[in-house]
Amino acid sequence: MGDARQNVKRSIARRIATGGRALLVSVLAVGLPGAPAAQPETRAPSIGYLADEPTPDSIPVLRAGLRERARIEGQSVKIWERYAQGKPELYAQHADDLVRLNVAVIVAVGVPAIDAARRATKTIPIVMVSLDDPAAAGLTGGSAGANLTGLTTFVAALSVRRLELLRQVVPGIVRATALWNPASASAALDLRATQAAARAHNVQLTSVEVLGDADLREVFARVQAQQPQGLIVLADALTLARREPIATFTSRIRLPTVFALRDFVDAGGLLSYGATWADVFRQAAGLVDRILRGARPIDLPVTRASRFELVINLRTARALALPIPLPLLHQADRVIQ
Repeated sequence: MGDARQNVKRSIARRIATGGRALLVSVLAVGLPGAPAAQPETRAPSIGYLADEPTPDSIPVLRAGLRERARIEGQSVKIWERYAQGKPELYAQHADDLVRLNVAVIVAVGVPAIDAARRATKTIPIVMVSLDDPAAAGLTGGSAGANLTGLTTFVAALSVRRLELLRQVVPGIVRATALWNPASASAALDLRATQAAARAHNVQLTSVEVLGDADLREVFARVQAQQPQGLIVLADALTLARREPIATFTSRIRLPTVFALRDFVDAGGLLSYGATWADVFRQAAGLVDRILRGARPIDLPVTRASRFELVINLRTARALALPIPLPLLHQADRVIQ
């Protein structure tokens, strides 16, 4: 019995000694240089999204682009969406709200959203998606800020193509009108390019202005008074926000119209030629990912859209009793039946 008791005591002593050494080693290891420290709990980064409204080729494409880069909403990233819904005065409070939420990056769509985000923060990176020429809108250069990068869908050279499309659907056209927002410096650039293209093809191009507080009925009356054979609508945030009444008007008076963005055709317009939104937002997702990985906006140059699409609404063409040339249909990237 004596030997048994001694053996038990020695076993207990060994366990105490071993446990003590293990505790000592673990305590010392915490302070050793290069020793693996306990990792603090990390929160998924948040992304702010500021725009006038959600569209099928914008926020869903951005989410898909982030998923392709292993950034899954609800798991490895969170997205806060804020929309003005046609009320520009809401942009400022939405931008301030996103800053209060401490988002890691803000995706801002359209100059009003971009300007609101720039006023709200000088430190949070902003990825812009702009309809406007960056230089004309003051989005590049010294005053733009080191926290801004992104993409623009504005390419003035596309004005030549849009006039050519109008000439194809209205053979022999000699009178056309451009609908534009004079408050937009980019629209002014687009108008000059469109005027130059019209002169080159002996088309008399007049213009009608539409402003933020304009009564569209008066604007449409001025368009009709000019008796154009065709209309070209220059894109900016204002005309895009009013695309439905504009498309309805052009269909009602059977006026062949070319638009700069497919959103107008989806709203009932005849045809459009412009940047492919899905491609733009896929690129925006790439910029967001690079920023979340540590890239600085100042090192990521603002780029222009490089892929464009021709969209034709055959329903509208039939309502206008306007035959679309077969070669043009073959060129279309998308046809609405």
